[in-house]
Amino acid sequence: MIRLLLCVSACLWAAVSPALAAGSDNKTTVLPTVTVKGQQQGSTVAPDSDAAAVQLKRIPGGVSLVRREDIERGRSSTPQDLLGWVPGLHVQQRDTSSLESRISVRGSGLQRTFHLRGLTLLQDGVPLNQTDGGGDAQRFEPLAIAYTEVYRGGNALRYGSTTLGGAVNFVSPTGYTADPFQARIEGGSFGTVHSQVSSGQVIGPWDYYVSVSQFKQDGYRDHTAQDNYTVMTNSGYKINDSVETRVYTTYLKALSKLGGSLTKSQMRTNPEQANAANVSLNYKRDIEYARLASKTTFTSGERKIDLIGHWSSYELFHPIFQVIYGEDDDWGAEVRYTDANELFGRPNELIVGLSGAVGYDDQDRYTNSGGLPTSRTAQTDSIAEQALLYAEDRFTVVDRLTVVGGGQLLYAERDVNDQFFANGDDSGQVVYRAFNPKIGLVYDLTETSQLFTGYNQSFEPPSFSEMTTPAADFRPNKAQVSKTLEGGARGQEDRWNWDVTLYHSWIDNELLSLNDATGTALGTINAPSETIHKGLELGAGVRLLDRLIVSSDAPETDRVIGRVLYNWSDFSFNGDPVYGDNQLPAFPEHFFKAEVLYEHPSGVYLGPNLEQSFERYPIDFANTFFADPYVIWGFKAGYRQKKGPSFFFEVKNITDEVFAASTGIVTNAAGADSAQFNPGNGRAYYGGAEWRW
Repeated sequence: MIRLLLCVSACLWAAVSPALAAGSDNKTTVLPTVTVKGQQQGSTVAPDSDAAAVQLKRIPGGVSLVRREDIERGRSSTPQDLLGWVPGLHVQQRDTSSLESRISVRGSGLQRTFHLRGLTLLQDGVPLNQTDGGGDAQRFEPLAIAYTEVYRGGNALRYGSTTLGGAVNFVSPTGYTADPFQARIEGGSFGTVHSQVSSGQVIGPWDYYVSVSQFKQDGYRDHTAQDNYTVMTNSGYKINDSVETRVYTTYLKALSKLGGSLTKSQMRTNPEQANAANVSLNYKRDIEYARLASKTTFTSGERKIDLIGHWSSYELFHPIFQVIYGEDDDWGAEVRYTDANELFGRPNELIVGLSGAVGYDDQDRYTNSGGLPTSRTAQTDSIAEQALLYAEDRFTVVDRLTVVGGGQLLYAERDVNDQFFANGDDSGQVVYRAFNPKIGLVYDLTETSQLFTGYNQSFEPPSFSEMTTPAADFRPNKAQVSKTLEGGARGQEDRWNWDVTLYHSWIDNELLSLNDATGTALGTINAPSETIHKGLELGAGVRLLDRLIVSSDAPETDRVIGRVLYNWSDFSFNGDPVYGDNQLPAFPEHFFKAEVLYEHPSGVYLGPNLEQSFERYPIDFANTFFADPYVIWGFKAGYRQKKGPSFFFEVKNITDEVFAASTGIVTNAAGADSAQFNPGNGRAYYGGAEWRW
């Protein structure tokens, strides 16, 4: 079925493009005056961040926009640097290996400190995830991103996401938005060096952007060294004013040693040590990743068609308690139609999409002898297939009030083929079908502030990691289903800006690793009762003071600005037969960040910041052992200009606080300390310089 959809998409591409191209040529001759003399029109495929901000205001739920300039004032090397100020989003590093991170929105994939699940990653609107839903934080380069869109929960329907966490879309620069030449280098504690050079230009109907980068570090802890290389390109060609095609490529090689988890006692005594087993078995995670994608956009008036194709190849060498060799190839295609014409004389926007994808996953597993494979323990060849039809309509009923409605039809298959037969044939196949509705309201209080409310559902078939055991035994888990109600406000008025959302998710069949009533481990299964994910996502900023030094007659003034982030994350069982109403582990219930910066119109800035986990949180479902609260102070200063030289200095964890950046999860710790704690970095100093031509 999925292969047929891919063929249909290819046929649509071939059939529709000549007609639209011809129609668009006629449109150009009728309206020749739309071109602004002396200015480049820009890309129709890749809107700039201002256009993206306008689109996000139409979403009846939690959304955020992170511009590149928001993160470049300090270290810009890790997922936490890029996404750490997004309300509702948790980024927790693993093994002080900053690129190997747990990324979770509203508790999605909470068991994963590696190879994330429950969150759709995209680059330029094209999927980065594997077809089975798995993904990796290493697949994007923070310095090669123009801006990032975060759609929390069901608010990512416009990109076809069906996950609890929603979607994160990384938008790369184009030749229209990038500098002709840019170079940046960051370095600091623990042997950290992050360097990048990039270039972007427009040459007639062509434009290009290319970025080459390397990230290296020895690591705060033993056995946590990294060496990552990334090459990324984004090139476009305008066939005419209404037809543009873009091609995206990525090549990544990431070599990461894994220091492993410590007991709390070991962490308190010496947080820089590695787990002894990780050293003796040479735990590491080496990835080689290649991606090719294309997007062609046909525009005719207020109508637009996007034709998308993508392929990726992923190779994994992963010595842990066993040695895993993995190869994954994913293919996909999508047709997305947008119509922004009026309906009944009122503003309206309709988005309809059809996508299909196929992923082939081959895994070989061996016993581990000092990091080298010996005897085979399992071999599987697996196929994931998915087809998705989605639609969303935004209709302005009356001035200031917009109604948003939509839905998704999902078909997915998981086919696991045992090739080793250690315990007989453990092959299996499961088919998943679902309909996810969505409805919401957006009310404009003013031109710059809004109220919103919405209801949506998500449906997540398990990834292959949730369908097989370490011995490759097949486990036919059900899909995880959530129903979410949310509401909030966002806006900017005078000195203030704010983004606040309350949400409540009722989740059936949440995928968790549980025990039964006798204490017998069941592995990853569907929770037998409903679980609840609810919380508050708050981000706010304020201009505290003006004109401290600069004369009041100057065209630009100096100022002091502040910003805060607060996440209340209340995740719990709801009448579970074993765990009752216990709190789900992995995340602090209350998390807070704050920063105050002095800014001078010359480009100078400086100020302190802090991160705080207010109270302990459990590492087990039985809630018997806990990670401790912590407070981390930091400070940064620098000088930044749009062109020419810029530089920064930053110190993190000034007080050298010992804390758990993330934890593993166990079913029942029985109150005993166990090796589930991943220490965060100690006191660290970073500096960097950049030049834009």
